[in-house]
Amino acid sequence: MQKREQAITLAFTGASGAPYGLRLLSCLLESGRTVHLMISSAARVVLAEEEGMKLPGSPEACERLLSERMQAKPGQLRVYGKEQWFSPVASGSGAPRQMVICPCSTGTLAAVATGMSNTLIERAADVVLKERGQLLLVPRETPFNSIHLEHMLKLSNLGAVIMPAAPGFYHQPQSIADLVDFMVARILDHLQIEHHLSARWGYGNQTEPKNAEG
Repeated sequence: MQKREQAITLAFTGASGAPYGLRLLSCLLESGRTVHLMISSAARVVLAEEEGMKLPGSPEACERLLSERMQAKPGQLRVYGKEQWFSPVASGSGAPRQMVICPCSTGTLAAVATGMSNTLIERAADVVLKERGQLLLVPRETPFNSIHLEHMLKLSNLGAVIMPAAPGFYHQPQSIADLVDFMVARILDHLQIEHHLSARWGYGNQTEPKNAEG
């Protein structure tokens, strides 16, 4: 098991965007990080719908399945149920300093913004905020209503980073995987994890734009 400083908490919730979460999980494991993973009940439905992935009910069985699929090292991936209150992520004395909720449903967004801790995901996010750690939320919803925006502003003022799943196109994506990688690359940038997923602005296509008379 790696040191706490080399670990990260990751949560999948019930918004559309399962490919983002799975790709991020894969990249975090490839980078050598230990990942503490939580998957909400709604996220399980989304994973089955969008990825055809039916996860087993128990955290232990889910951990074995994902570890094998992602080729994780022994002990590198830990999966917790929604009420495993004795897991490291539930306490400031044991939780990693970084957490990503990807995708982040608007329900989870609201719960975190209002300090709810009814599930382990909500508690883990609350811990990161109170310990002044790094919390990234990747909502996938459109359009946003005023309630969503108020919650985002509140969390941003508390130090969280709001990163809506809004991939760019300046890297000239050729596939859905390219769009997914764009978002995952931005998340990894904020986590200060090296990657080669997507060309950076100014370093990829060096073609100069034509002027109005060109």
